[in-house]
Amino acid sequence: MIWTVRFTPEAERQADALDPPIRRRIALRLAEMAADPRAAANVKALKGGDRYRLRVGDWRVIYSLHDDVLLVLVLRIGHRSDVYR
Repeated sequence: MIWTVRFTPEAERQADALDPPIRRRIALRLAEMAADPRAAANVKALKGGDRYRLRVGDWRVIYSLHDDVLLVLVLRIGHRSDVYR
């Protein structure tokens, strides 16, 4: 079962601001993760809610899951030093 990956407007702006090689790495990891977003490599559930993070090198992708429609909603993309703020 493949999940659909969608971006919030903020996450889309953050992705567009990344260098092309980093953007490609993140896009590739998101495509791999769409098969099973909870059990993919380098995925961790965040405390205090229904959010998860995907680690791609020094970059983090924060997302939430909507099980009823098989949707991965990407909320933020950023460097590990400031993505959690």
